[in-house]
Amino acid sequence: MTEEPEQLALKPALEAVLMVVDEPATEEHLAKVLERPRRAVADALRELADEYTVQGRGFELRLVAGGWRFYSRAEYAPAVEGFVLDGQQARLTQAALETLAVVAYRQPVSRSRVSAVRGVNCDGVMRTLLQRGLVDEAGMEPETGAILYRTTNYFLERMGLRGLDELPELAPFLPEADAIESETLEGVPSFDPDAPDAPETHADDKTEI
Repeated sequence: MTEEPEQLALKPALEAVLMVVDEPATEEHLAKVLERPRRAVADALRELADEYTVQGRGFELRLVAGGWRFYSRAEYAPAVEGFVLDGQQARLTQAALETLAVVAYRQPVSRSRVSAVRGVNCDGVMRTLLQRGLVDEAGMEPETGAILYRTTNYFLERMGLRGLDELPELAPFLPEADAIESETLEGVPSFDPDAPDAPETHADDKTEI
């Protein structure tokens, strides 16, 4: 006879559920599914995370983007990459990482303001970040009608952050977009997300390397 959720041992039940989630699971959701008090679930999750660390397991249980999920432990990344990538290059380019950083610290921010900070046309890179689910649209800028962009929960998940307040203190080192507004492409319409990728170009039309 199948046991009811509340009759199952809590820690194994949590492990079983977390094995099949495709995004971080909140304590509230896990408590509802397992029909247990949230406090009991929260305590069990933290105990499991500590146990995996003490045991030196190849995976860890982490709280990111408001929920819990299993991750491969960082020191075993080479083994995981070798299996998953199998010789394929799946990392973001330096240009994409720089653009993502600007969005993360300036959000919500327009595509042209990102271009202003980097000094490079970012249309192709922004399209890549959108397709990968790392950024999404966050409305329109009232003054110009330009589309604004922000990072997503998936960004937090991939970065291992609980929230944007855990970003390193780098914002003071980014130039103010307003100070270089005269050099932006603010008047250029937003790109078409479905259009073919175009190479990043500087103002002098030289392709970025």
